[in-house]
Amino acid sequence: MTIHTPEGSYHYHVMRRALDLIDAAEAPLSLEALSAEMGMSAAHFQRLFTRWVGVSPKRYQQYLALGQARELLANRHTVLEAADGAGLSGAGRLHDLFLRWEAMRPGDYARGGAGLVIRWGWFDSPFGRTLAMGTDLGLCGLAFAEESGEAEAMADLRARWPNATYVEDAEALRGWVEAGFAQKGEARLHMIGAPFQIKVWEALMQVPTGHVTTYSDIAQAIGRPRAVRAVGTAVGRNPVSFLIPCHRALRKSGALGGYHWGLPVKRALLAWESARTGA
Repeated sequence: MTIHTPEGSYHYHVMRRALDLIDAAEAPLSLEALSAEMGMSAAHFQRLFTRWVGVSPKRYQQYLALGQARELLANRHTVLEAADGAGLSGAGRLHDLFLRWEAMRPGDYARGGAGLVIRWGWFDSPFGRTLAMGTDLGLCGLAFAEESGEAEAMADLRARWPNATYVEDAEALRGWVEAGFAQKGEARLHMIGAPFQIKVWEALMQVPTGHVTTYSDIAQAIGRPRAVRAVGTAVGRNPVSFLIPCHRALRKSGALGGYHWGLPVKRALLAWESARTGA
């Protein structure tokens, strides 16, 4: 996958517009009707869909339906095993992607990133413009900017570690970013957060691609079953979108819940993963 061209951003906007059209429709849209609404030929629209997600627009509509979250919860719900035994660092596999992570020491986090050099760069991803940040140990930030805007995404991540030194250097991060989105190779993460947050983020990484879990399941898995609200807050503060898959956390009712970078992005992420894994 090439993610440094404008194509990913263009494809995300095609998907974003299609999502809005599908939601507004009272019945499923045919390929011809959907492509006409978007001002494209049926053949061109079909190619874009297939290239982006690997399935036909008809099948993809099933994953973009308003009931998608409830269907996922009913059929692809993962009850997490207790994550305490893994400690605050470990390794997990996402299909062909080997993901390694290391957690920052609590004292370093409390200093707001003082002494850290954080490199950053912009990339084009399947979900639009993406801001990546990382230390020598791995990616510490991944933000989707299509809904929030680039300036807000940058300000958001920098505010998390206000005392760090920031250096623009996309090439230093490119290998990890490309491996992450292609789901092949090795990507490294440097999780910078409070101990409770890191436990929540670690639990999220146990949710397989194409599956979902609930905030209450995460609370149970980390040994804090009554801390559902605190878990939700920690999920929302996840700085590494996609690779720490906070989009896979749903409310117990089946509602999507919130998403820091915009609910349209969350729905596109779930649909993309579901369709690619045949969920």
